Formats: sequence, structure tokens, C-alpha cells
Amino acid sequence: MVYRSPLIDKLPKGSPFTVNEASRLGVPKASLYRLRDSGVIDQLGPGLYFLSRSLDADLDLLEAAYKAPLATICLSSALARHGLIDEIPSTIDLALPRGKTPPKIAGPITWHQFDKATFDLDRTLVPIEGVEDARIGIYSAERSIVDAFRLRASAGYETGIEALRNWLKRPGSQPARLMELSTAIPRSKGPLRVAMEVLL
Repeated sequence: MVYRSPLIDKLPKGSPFTVNEASRLGVPKASLYRLRDSGVIDQLGPGLYFLSRSLDADLDLLEAAYKAPLATICLSSALARHGLIDEIPSTIDLALPRGKTPPKIAGPITWHQFDKATFDLDRTLVPIEGVEDARIGIYSAERSIVDAFRLRASAGYETGIEALRNWLKRPGSQPARLMELSTAIPRSKGPLRVAMEVLL
């Protein structure tokens, strides 16, 4: 038999919540655990919950955005979202400013530390589908290409080449914009210029 309780109506319907937030809304910890154990709510991660079937979203991204508001989709994950590479990454690449400690997340996340001085360069926020008001950072296609060349040893040189080749085929692509970004981001300009000379 499924456990029913009027306390369910007090919990947020479209966003995750913590034990403390549930308590402030009038749902005691013991009741929250009873709701979890009966399958009425699900555990998104340590200390983070949501109403079952109330979310149709990427739960790993949601947990990351909730626990690390500066988390930004980067490298292969950003390139795939921008449609610049065919690879489907096995983990989600997320960047934080250097010095920020990545939170513990149950899902397949690979954390990267980016320089504070350039962290916000070409970074925007995008909605997390299925969750009202939930957003996460993502780097632009251009910034993601530049980062792929900057971190070519770990990202893979071929990844940068594939993304650059596909980006250059798009109407309105401006190679000068890539070079401008690479000037601001150390260790990317030389390799990017060589690749552009070959592909153009």
C-alpha cells in the first residue's frame, strides 16, 4: 500500500529540496524519511530530495546546479550540446573556478578547475528542462572549442579538430572571434592557429 500524507502538499512540486527546507515547510525529518521509504519522494543525492514523478529532468545536472551554482558545462559535454562533435560523453564535464571544492555527486560528473580570471568568459545560463527556474552554466561553442585546444592533452586533440571543422561549416562562423577568445585564454592560441591554417 502506498503511503499517503497531507504533508506531500507542503513540499515543492517542481524543484529539489533539502531536509532543512522540508522542515521549514512543516515536514519533519521522520516524516520525510517515511515518505522516501514509501516511494512518495525520491533521493536525488545525499540530503537532496524531490517528489517522485514530479521531475522529468537530467537529475545529475540538477544536483550539480543545486550544490554548485557556478557549475558550468564545458569541454566535450558543451561541444556535444552545441552539436559540434558526434561523441556522446560518458561523463558530464563541469567546470568550477579554481579554488572551489567540487561537491560530491552520485552521477557521472568529471569536475574541471578553470582560471578565475577567465571563468565567466562566454559563459551563459541555460534552463534545466523539466524544472521551473533551474538553470546551469554552459560555455559558448566558441569558448568550448578554444578550451578543447587549450586542454588538448586531456580533451583530445581530435576532439578540438572535429569541433572546429564542424563549427567552420556553420553559416556566420567568425574565425576572428575564435582567435580573439584564444588571446584571452592562455595556451590555446598557437594550436588553434595551426589547426585553422590547415582547415581554412
